[in-house]
Amino acid sequence: MRVTQQMLFGRYVNNLNLSLTKLMDLNMAAQTQKKINKPSDDPTGMVRILDHRDTLRSLEQYKENISTAKGWLGSADESLRQVSTILSRAKELATQAATGTVDADNREQISYELRSLFEQLISLANSNFEDKSIFAGHKVDSPAFKEIMWLTTNDDTFGSSVDFTVHGSSDTTVLVQFFDTTGTVPVGGNMDLSDPNLGIRYSVDGGRTFKTDGTMTFNAGQGVLSLPSSGTSVTFQSDAVVKVNDPTDVSVSDGTWLWIRPSAQYIGDDEDTPPLVSSLGPGTNLVDAEASGSFLNTNVTVRIDNTAPVAMNGDIEYSFSLDGGINWVTGNVAQADTTSNSAVLSVANGGILTLNSNGGNMLQPGQQYVIRPHTAAIKLDVSSSEQIQVNDVGKDIFGGIYMDPDLILSAGGSILTLGSQNANRVFQSNGASKMAISIQGDDEFSKNLFEVMGNLVAFAETNNQTGIQQALANLSKAQAHIMNSVAEVGGRQNRLQIDETIIDGLELNEKTLLSSIEDADVSELMTELAQAQIVYEAVLRSTSMIMQLNLGKFI
Repeated sequence: MRVTQQMLFGRYVNNLNLSLTKLMDLNMAAQTQKKINKPSDDPTGMVRILDHRDTLRSLEQYKENISTAKGWLGSADESLRQVSTILSRAKELATQAATGTVDADNREQISYELRSLFEQLISLANSNFEDKSIFAGHKVDSPAFKEIMWLTTNDDTFGSSVDFTVHGSSDTTVLVQFFDTTGTVPVGGNMDLSDPNLGIRYSVDGGRTFKTDGTMTFNAGQGVLSLPSSGTSVTFQSDAVVKVNDPTDVSVSDGTWLWIRPSAQYIGDDEDTPPLVSSLGPGTNLVDAEASGSFLNTNVTVRIDNTAPVAMNGDIEYSFSLDGGINWVTGNVAQADTTSNSAVLSVANGGILTLNSNGGNMLQPGQQYVIRPHTAAIKLDVSSSEQIQVNDVGKDIFGGIYMDPDLILSAGGSILTLGSQNANRVFQSNGASKMAISIQGDDEFSKNLFEVMGNLVAFAETNNQTGIQQALANLSKAQAHIMNSVAEVGGRQNRLQIDETIIDGLELNEKTLLSSIEDADVSELMTELAQAQIVYEAVLRSTSMIMQLNLGKFI
């Protein structure tokens, strides 16, 4: 075999490139201190490295979520603690005002601070974190509460039989009394609001003086109670019966009294049941639909799959979708109940759709029902399998006045009243349907902080010792309810600390595994680098000595 100069030159150049490449790779490794810098260094190792880096990025996101959740919950905890401090002060003032050793002037002085505390409570209930409302559910861009005027009455019958709306505002409680202008109806006797002989008197200075320029006018069954000097008025949606007071003695409480006083309306989201159901497609208004059970805050679409119209006396074929109709779970069949003319359709997550018919109406093929659960919780992922709620529903903590907007719309949207209230409960009645607002029941009402404080302010401003005593008893229950909310928020904060510790441990473990795959042994790397440098220089030196070719050698 003939060895040519070209072959020698090619071999020398190849050796130079190999030694130079080895030297450059080792220099790169020395610079990064990583033994795998590109996929060709170790393809299998690079796959493992990318997997571990992806896991580390997920852990970093969980840590950011935990940090954000800490901010939300920390702000909520601080706000609720300040609320409890304010309530402690309110209880001190109420205790003083409830005793018989103070007079009307003392209670008036106490009422000034109580009204200021009430306004501070509204401010705390509207607390923000990073310009996001903490207690308004998903409506984070607007306050959770707004101050309104509301109404308390000592007449249970009147309070439970009329819908009303309070308009305007007043810096003091407006005390309203009714009396018979003819003097023929005995004290405590009944008169209609629409009776032209019904007299109106009201006080804006705690009952010291009364004005008689108030009027009650009725038009198309709706009454308007005008109180010109107070800056407020009340619209009653229907006529009602009131008990008249002594026309000459304003201190006799045998008749119906109204305290128009401050309260707070909740304007955020709720998580109340039942979910709202909308009907789409043919036969939309023929069959009533109601949803119950658990839907995990996911909209569910139910579709009737029968090929022909079906009455409530046969099998109802249906499908449901959890992603807006992209994917459907088919093959479901429900047996209609011919006795009740209804059918119960089970869907995912434990939810139930009940269809009701009058017996003649039929379900049409392709008809759909969209179930929309109430959603208020904002949850952040703090691990691969755990979420934590960072916000709260303000009405469930502070109470206030609230009506589900969906229920207003479903009632036809004809009235915007929030309801009627006596001293023990709050509710709203619209025709045959009764729609709950605020927190119901005698025991639950005592947990309604804004209603309790509103009544306390009203009774202090009108020198009502008995009312103050009742409000004081309720105030303790309201504070206990607030402290339960503090404990609940604290429990979520403790969960965050545990989750953070777990994430730190997982992150350390992932970094250790990643280091074992890609990090280089520095001492071994330096030795290899020195050896490669020697090899490269030796190749250069030997090549330059052997390949000493120039034109002069051939002359």
